[in-house]
This record gives sequence, structure tokens and C-alpha cells, in this order.
Amino acid sequence: MTSEGATVFIVDDDQSVRTALSRLMRSAGLHAETFASAKEFLEREHPDGPGCMVLDLSMPGSTGLELQQDMAAADIDLPIVFLTGHGNVPSSVKALKSGAVDFLEKPVDEDRLLSAIKDAVEQDIRTRRDRDKLSEIQGRVARLTRRELQVFRLVVQGKLNKQVAGELGMSEKTVKVHRARVMQKMEADSLAELVRLAQRAGELSSES
Repeated sequence: MTSEGATVFIVDDDQSVRTALSRLMRSAGLHAETFASAKEFLEREHPDGPGCMVLDLSMPGSTGLELQQDMAAADIDLPIVFLTGHGNVPSSVKALKSGAVDFLEKPVDEDRLLSAIKDAVEQDIRTRRDRDKLSEIQGRVARLTRRELQVFRLVVQGKLNKQVAGELGMSEKTVKVHRARVMQKMEADSLAELVRLAQRAGELSSES
């Protein structure tokens, strides 16, 4: 997954700004989609690919901050670069605390904007990779039988085969068989790797 072909969603009520930003995105090799309002953006089905949003803070109707909140509620996970014509410090702090990548004043410096967009797209790519990896690991866990899952959870807590056998009421030999199957299904070459996979899958807290 690379930034090539990434989509930049531009939401601004000013037609001239949308046009200028769209041209800038194309000049940088990025695909751009423009929207005149928050409502228009929310009604659009978005492609499932890497990207980010360039969002105007002050728009009639739903503001940029309100759209940011609506996106979070709708589980639309896109990094946001805010643009504003007014140096509104409280709003910028609120936007950044809510996960915005950057907050730039209009008229925006093109190089700075493209740099912020690059950072945002790279952040989105990392997030998607992490999400895909987590889904893959959870898929491995789902392949475990009930007994294998029980053994898995005890083994990653540092329990010895003898202790696992005692807790589950089975022989050490049977525990070894289940443990070997767990290692195979989880695609782990060592106990340390198995523990890391368990932490990623939420089967073991980092404090355990």
C-alpha cells in the first residue's frame, strides 16, 4: 500500500478554493474529490483506499469541527488537515486534540499544505496496515478450538505445561499436543512471538 493513488477529500464552501486545491492535488499526483458542505461529504460513498481530508473550519451549516465529530460517530476514519481563514486558537486546539493532523491558516502555503497531506496520507496507510494485520491475527485466533484457546491463553501468561495441565484437568502430553497446534495455527516460531500476537489480538494485556 503506497501513497500513489491516494484520495484527498476537499470540503470547503468556497468554489474557488475547491478548484485551486483540486488542481494542486493533481499536480502532486493525488486524486482529489471536492465537496461544498459537510452534508454533501457525508452522503457520498467513499472508496476504500488510502487518503485524507482537507477541511474548512468555518462553513455555513455544519462546521468543520462538527463534521469531524460526525465522522467519528459514523466510524469514518480519515486523517484531517484543517484550513481556516481566522486564526482561531481554541478551535485549532480542539481539532488537534480530536485527531487532526494539522491546522493551517488561509491563504495556505502550498508546500506546507502538501507536506501536511503527505503526513496525513502516510498516517492513514499505517493505520490501514495495522488494522489489516490485527484482522489477520484475530483470524488466526478464531481458528483455534475451544481447548486450544484455553491452552493458548494460559501459555502466553507464562504458565508451564504442568501448570496448564493442572488448571485444565488434562495430561501434560495432551497440553503439548494442543500447544504445538496453537503455535502452528498462530504461525508463531517462538513463545515470545506467541505472546506478542496475543497482545495484538487483545488476548493478553500488556501488564500481564
